[in-house]
Amino acid sequence: MNQHNLFSPGKQSLASESIDTLLQCRNVSIERIVSPPQTCTEPFNQVQDEWVCLLQGKATLELAGERLTLETGDSLFIPAHTPHRVLTTSEQPGCIWLAVHIH
Repeated sequence: MNQHNLFSPGKQSLASESIDTLLQCRNVSIERIVSPPQTCTEPFNQVQDEWVCLLQGKATLELAGERLTLETGDSLFIPAHTPHRVLTTSEQPGCIWLAVHIH
């Protein structure tokens, strides 16, 4: 049994996102992602569906050409092959995400 605290991510880089796989089971993987302030990622175009929940912070995303703002508690389903990226993340509090990938 693996126990995790979603709000105590441990060691993280101030320069890039930290991704920890919390669970890998059959066709589902669950990750905790910690984004440093002002994160801007390259575009993603994943082969699997993804559901994300912003557990802490505020973030602006680009999803299929549309700009979206997520705040603490907001969630979003991203279908497979949908271009998306993080445009910016808050400084205080920093962003902590829960991401569920469905393969």
